[in-house]
Amino acid sequence: MTITRFAPFRSSLSDVARLNSIIQNLTSPAGQNESLATGSFVPAVDVYEDTHKVVVKVEAPGIKQEDLDVRVENQTLTIKGQRKLESEEKEENFHRIERRYGSFVRSFSVPQTVDTESVVANYDAGVLTVTLSKKAEAKPKQVKIGVGSAPAGAPKQVETSTAA
Repeated sequence: MTITRFAPFRSSLSDVARLNSIIQNLTSPAGQNESLATGSFVPAVDVYEDTHKVVVKVEAPGIKQEDLDVRVENQTLTIKGQRKLESEEKEENFHRIERRYGSFVRSFSVPQTVDTESVVANYDAGVLTVTLSKKAEAKPKQVKIGVGSAPAGAPKQVETSTAA
């Protein structure tokens, strides 16, 4: 089975933002144009769950570790970050800018089965991985199957008969 990301308005919203940017650049006086590269962006996120944990992976290439903030408050996981344009490069020398710069905020509801005190975040190769462990009572337990008609762990009953 293939999982396909469904975002029906993502391309429409980015087209509208580009059109607004072009109109703003054409109508504003020379020298007052804001950078085409700045603005907010939304990094791609994968969320999956197994029997022991919930994992959130955020694509964050080009973002320094100190520019990321991960918090869990009131059963909500919030991830904030900022990708900055390198200051030593001047924009007028660019021929094309397609990467997005600026800040982002992503928030996710955390299920009650998650232990919010045991959250671990790791940043490697441009991917932020946040692991939320499940509470012990939320993890599935294997039940041992006993032999015979008595439930496992129950004391065996001995039948006694009295002869008259």
